[in-house]
Amino acid sequence: MNDFIEKKPQQTSATDEKAHSRYICTANHGFAPYAQEELRRLFGAVKSTLLLPGEIFLATLEAEPEEVSRVLAGQPPIFLRHIQPVQFQDQGDLSALERLAVYLSRRSGLEGAKVALHVRKGHNSFWPDSPGELREWLQERLQDLGAEFTVQDPAWVISVYADGGALYAGVSRPEENLSSWNGGMIRFRKEDGQISRAKFKLMEAEKEFAVPFHSFRNAVDIGASPGGWTSFLLERGLKVTAVDPALMHESLRKNPALKILRKNAGDVKFPDNEFDLLVCDMSWSPKLMAKLVTGLLHSLSPGGTAIVTVKLMHKKPLAVIKEIIAMFENERMQIQRAKQLFHNRDEITLYMIKY
Repeated sequence: MNDFIEKKPQQTSATDEKAHSRYICTANHGFAPYAQEELRRLFGAVKSTLLLPGEIFLATLEAEPEEVSRVLAGQPPIFLRHIQPVQFQDQGDLSALERLAVYLSRRSGLEGAKVALHVRKGHNSFWPDSPGELREWLQERLQDLGAEFTVQDPAWVISVYADGGALYAGVSRPEENLSSWNGGMIRFRKEDGQISRAKFKLMEAEKEFAVPFHSFRNAVDIGASPGGWTSFLLERGLKVTAVDPALMHESLRKNPALKILRKNAGDVKFPDNEFDLLVCDMSWSPKLMAKLVTGLLHSLSPGGTAIVTVKLMHKKPLAVIKEIIAMFENERMQIQRAKQLFHNRDEITLYMIKY
């Protein structure tokens, strides 16, 4: 099975031939069906094959790659975390890897360029060793390109997926993959004394949405305990008011930039325009969270930012998200992004600015 992108279709007229492109698509575990639905809404019929149930699938879209990039940039999906083009497909064995190395070595645009080589493998991959070892194997065979293999700020991304019975690969610009991280999996090192992994959600939002946390001065953290998000904001130099009836982590309690209100968020009152940042990461039903937070938006100054997680506790998450977004838009909040980040679980993150 040698399915190279250069192959020409056999005697097909221009009127009969439909443009199409193929991608390996990735979502958080269990949310691939919603990523597929997003693609259907954007591109119409989508032919897809599951590679890893609930998470990774191969999709064929009736659109040219340039159109796919344009549409996804204009309407960023919520659940579709990462895509990689499939321009090369072959059988799953070591000889296919040799043919892939030849194919990539002929891509003149890669010569002397900064290149990230992203390698993933399926659960029953023909490649017996780690993805890292496969990456090293490929890099050795691509030395004649004179490319600079890098992780930071590449000009091109080579994406390789070694499944059980097939090998898939493609070359793209980082922005065309929806995420510059391999599979959209942005990872952070756990720090000594870190209060909770919830902190990673704000760290990822900072990178994914380009949120300028250093530019804010006064924040309120709704449902703050034990303090993962609060600790992140304090590290960025903000003054923080933490609202939660539960105890904050002991490492935070004496911080002079922190004011702790041991109350339910529904019982607190703030002056208008008190804060320029509001964050909330509570394990509440989405409607109750939205009702509570919108009741406090008077304390957020115009131009201020709000970042909240929306828990997806029920079926039909796309309908729930639409309803929650409408509740915030009715309170003069402009949605900048709605996305299920890698560090989200059964939730999404909303990034909003008050106008």
